[in-house]
Amino acid sequence: MILNIAKFSVVAPALCMCLALLDACMATPYTVYRGTFVHLPRLNSSSVKPELARYQGVLWVSSEDGRIKGYDWQVRDDASFQSFLSSHGWTIAEGNENSSSSVVVIESNDERNEFFFPGFIDTHIHAPQFPNIGLFGSSGLLDWLNEYTFPVEASFGAKSDPKNQDTNPKDTPPEALRVYDEVVARTLAHGTTCASYFATIHVPATNALAALCHSHGQRAFIGRVCMDNPDQCPSYYIDQSAEEGFNATKSTIDYIQTLDPDGTLINPIITPRFAPSCSNESLEGLGKLAASYSPPLHIQTHICETLDEIALVHQLFPEAASYADVYDKAHLLTNRTILAHGVHLTKDERTLVRERGSKVAHCPSSNSALGSGLAPVRVMLDEGLTVGLGTDVSGGYSPSILEVARQAALVSRLLAYSAEYQEMTGNTTSDGSEKLTVDDALYLATRGGAAVVDMPDDIGGFDQGMIWDAQLIELGAVQNNTVSPLDAAPVRSLAGRTLPMSGPVGNVDLFGNETWQEQIQKWMWSGDDRNVKNVWVQGKLVHTRD
Repeated sequence: MILNIAKFSVVAPALCMCLALLDACMATPYTVYRGTFVHLPRLNSSSVKPELARYQGVLWVSSEDGRIKGYDWQVRDDASFQSFLSSHGWTIAEGNENSSSSVVVIESNDERNEFFFPGFIDTHIHAPQFPNIGLFGSSGLLDWLNEYTFPVEASFGAKSDPKNQDTNPKDTPPEALRVYDEVVARTLAHGTTCASYFATIHVPATNALAALCHSHGQRAFIGRVCMDNPDQCPSYYIDQSAEEGFNATKSTIDYIQTLDPDGTLINPIITPRFAPSCSNESLEGLGKLAASYSPPLHIQTHICETLDEIALVHQLFPEAASYADVYDKAHLLTNRTILAHGVHLTKDERTLVRERGSKVAHCPSSNSALGSGLAPVRVMLDEGLTVGLGTDVSGGYSPSILEVARQAALVSRLLAYSAEYQEMTGNTTSDGSEKLTVDDALYLATRGGAAVVDMPDDIGGFDQGMIWDAQLIELGAVQNNTVSPLDAAPVRSLAGRTLPMSGPVGNVDLFGNETWQEQIQKWMWSGDDRNVKNVWVQGKLVHTRD
């Protein structure tokens, strides 16, 4: 299928097989989802711990706005399902039927241990760094930026436009388009329905990323990176002035708001790379630029990722009391700001961030890979900060939020052994309170991320009125344990090799004696994109594994 995006075309093969079902869903007023649903209910207090909830029944989603219009957890069998349909005056659509009384029905399969789960939200990812996944070198953050990151990001510029004045996405280098197309398709395949992307300094490529997200149907915040400090940025990859950065950023904002005027899927986000890469003029101007829109634009940047970075900030901004204070003085700490990492935030900084309503994107995979440190997420949560998860590709080695969720749990188990954490809390031994459970980690991946991107009432759960951003997870069937595997006949053979009967999907092995909670635990610790069968955004099918 060829998708016309803005003024250029790309091939999106992942969507080819979705057309028939997608067309059917759009032709009927509702899609009814039937089967097993798992999510984390909304927390009413920071003192309440997340707890997974499982429902079996039906919910229905409007084709007009993609929102959940109702649910009925008493619909447990075929008879009650038929009664449910009759009570609403609905019939099941067949073929290309287009009727105000017909509905599309999508079911999870209990025998395959399938369940609907909210889409994941990646609150911090660098789209142009996707080719560098797994490339860390042996140095820390600042050296890694110069060795790996800046060169690959610089390659996204149009050679025909050295001053970065063009805005047409088609002028993006073909290799950059391929990377952006792949990163959007890959994150969708991992169940990421919403992502907050850092792009590059280049206007055409940033616009291309926005267009590709829109074409694929992924919800996204797209930010053109601003960086104008000649002492900290390479000469080949830099805004020549703060004013040039402002003008280029305005161009991307205008393009995105034209692409998606209602902001249904794609929204711009102001993106100073991090304090050291920007002049005071740039930081202050970007704060004013964000505030000049109604509502104010979202903002994303980095904070307190490494100790060397913090020392550099103190050197470059001696007038500021802290790293967080640098952003606060520039009016960049707002209730629509996403701060990536926050590994080494002081108590005063955490208090300031909470008072301003800014949020934290926790990126444990990246922090471990680059040796940045262990972020005290439980401390942040207990102090009332809003926290979500970010892959931080390519500092992070995987585009999977599920991988980040398990790394968040693992990092939390090591916190008690950190001298910094012991000094912070006054505890030299662990009482277990610092540890994140599976429920905690999955809450951060869904509800937490929704709050970080300022959409807590819209995405991250299955409450009535919320948007159907969801994934269908398949764990696979339990092997028939009544027959000895020595006696069981294979289902088929391939190239002379016998293959076992269909069972597990991916790395998740079920033996039939697990509770549903234990199935979810196995999925979080061992699952991957092979378990993601279908993905919907705004009620539309945007990825299928079949």
